Amino acid sequence: MRHAVRHAVRRSMPAAIAVLFVLGCGGARESEAADAGLTPAELALFAPLPRTLFASGGEASDAQIELGRALFHEPRLSDGHDVSCSSCHALNGWGADGRRVSFGHDGRAGLRNAPTVYNAAGHFVQFWDGRATDVEAQAMGPILNPIEMGMQSVEAVLRHLRGSPRYVDAFRTAFPNESQPISYNNVGRAIGAFERGLLTPGRWDRFLEGDTTALTAEEARGVKRFVTVGCAGCHAGAFVGGDRYALAGVVHPWPTSTDSGRYQVTGLISDLFVFKVPSLRNVAMTSPYFHDGSVTSLPEAVRMMAHHQLGRTLTPLESREIVSFLGALTGTLPAKYIAFPQGDR
Repeated sequence: MRHAVRHAVRRSMPAAIAVLFVLGCGGARESEAADAGLTPAELALFAPLPRTLFASGGEASDAQIELGRALFHEPRLSDGHDVSCSSCHALNGWGADGRRVSFGHDGRAGLRNAPTVYNAAGHFVQFWDGRATDVEAQAMGPILNPIEMGMQSVEAVLRHLRGSPRYVDAFRTAFPNESQPISYNNVGRAIGAFERGLLTPGRWDRFLEGDTTALTAEEARGVKRFVTVGCAGCHAGAFVGGDRYALAGVVHPWPTSTDSGRYQVTGLISDLFVFKVPSLRNVAMTSPYFHDGSVTSLPEAVRMMAHHQLGRTLTPLESREIVSFLGALTGTLPAKYIAFPQGDR
């Protein structure tokens, strides 16, 4: 069965994204690419981070973003008033918590590794199994999850918020045209509005935009190695991933099979052991890795992906160059934007 699933998923995998790439610095840029053996076609697999990530309804207001910032850190959204979104997605910790799995309501352990919230608003779906379409929908899930934030019902969430004069005013300001501005849907809209600003551009973006000094020679060679080994078949585009599903164990079965992945959402045999491909942005800072948080070493994660997904055994040089490139995907945290909200709630 697993062999059949691997082939079904492999056939359905879209080709790597091809993004039109304009060489920004003429001969200097072409020389840099040539020094690393990179071609314009290879670089065209990637793109810089977008400067904005608006929801389908358009740009959020400042009031919605400020409300979302407060709610992201609000422990009263949990049943015990001791867990918030930031408990598992520490913004000064690269949007994750460094644990294999997170601990939520009543100290209960989660079932999957908590992915970073940075740049997540640009992914094509949310959660490892893709059960939420966007960050607005994703934000509403953990609040009611019994092993995450553990709130008993939507009514309980709204009761806590309506009991806070500050939130009554903040929701009214953020959603001025609604007769009942404190709604569960607006909780998701506000948190999503804040998360859409969690972008971390860095040296990799400057390189793609034409700054030939942004990467070291080894990092640039790592880009070439990343492409030629086959990693860019799933990890491409502006987010270096986050734009498709893939089977865990395309060539060689994944070491564990306790988590059936997207199959839990769809019930389709073709989705057995299928997960959303994670973005590799900031990957050097967000250990441990994979849906189960089972690996803490980035070189080991690279080795496993090459073996299980591509059927490749990397040489020490290949591994070192790829890991070097992955380090160059570390961006800059938006310090002012993620400052902890002030005032009583």
